[in-house]
Amino acid sequence: MNVVVLGGTGFLGRHVCRTLADAGARVLQVSRTARSGPAPAPAGRITPVDHDLADGGRSELARLLSDADVVVNTYGMAWSGTPDQMSEANSRWVGDLVEVMTELPRGPRLVQIGTVHEYGAIPVGTAATEDTTARPVTAYGRTKLLGTRRVLRAAADGLDATVLRITNACGPGTPRASLLGSVAHHLVDVAGRHADGEAPEALRFPSLRAGRNFIDVRDAAEAALAASRAPRGVVTGRVVNIGGGRAAPVREAVARLVALSGVPITVTEDEPDAAPVPSKAEWQQVDISLAERLLGWRPRRDLDTSLHDQLTDLRRDAGQRERPDRCG
Repeated sequence: MNVVVLGGTGFLGRHVCRTLADAGARVLQVSRTARSGPAPAPAGRITPVDHDLADGGRSELARLLSDADVVVNTYGMAWSGTPDQMSEANSRWVGDLVEVMTELPRGPRLVQIGTVHEYGAIPVGTAATEDTTARPVTAYGRTKLLGTRRVLRAAADGLDATVLRITNACGPGTPRASLLGSVAHHLVDVAGRHADGEAPEALRFPSLRAGRNFIDVRDAAEAALAASRAPRGVVTGRVVNIGGGRAAPVREAVARLVALSGVPITVTEDEPDAAPVPSKAEWQQVDISLAERLLGWRPRRDLDTSLHDQLTDLRRDAGQRERPDRCG
């Protein structure tokens, strides 16, 4: 199976490349800086290709996709972008992608990565199914939903395409810009100073009362593999929820990170019992039964495993940065 992973050096994209390659696929890892990153593994099955997806043009994109059996699109713009940048990457560019793919003679499958933020506010204590009306409340959710709709329209016109609507991913490589990523980086940063006798300052947050449906990024990558392998027509034209199975309070996840780190740091909330902000989704949980029924997929890693491996990955990276160069 020849697979092209667009945005292949991002948080999810890297894991998708590795999971597909481990399963025997030949993977083209496409991103603006693919070749300048670490050497891909397993060697020989992942080929990094530098290509600016935002400005590279349709003809070059068509060339990159010409031999693909499957295209997994993990490319997009999240919270760090402006609304216009998110609209460009998450909606308009996805429209260009599906138009290019409909013209390819091989007729590859598209696995589009969507997000739980497309649903918007989910009533506390309930789980959104794929039939739940999407009412996003953020620019990110709105632009990703527009991208989803472009993919589904193309599927109705004959493109073999599906959308995996993924919840909050964590695990090895979690970006520092995310809440769990920032906490984990802080804990690893202060661990050394604490070992030298310095007392770590308390971590302060406005509130950690929100409920989030965390999923290990490796489980999400395995869902992309399952969607890539599914018989034609099984998930074509469908949205499929991919999540960890239950919503966990964010304060619980932060507390577990702290406990697993071994750093005796205090976590405080300015307004621990503050009422939900009407414009935000305070609860995010999805029903994943369709993924099990159609793809044979369920998450295999619990939250503790994800957080432990996230910390281990960070510590290894920190150790490599501090290791002296013996070849200079």
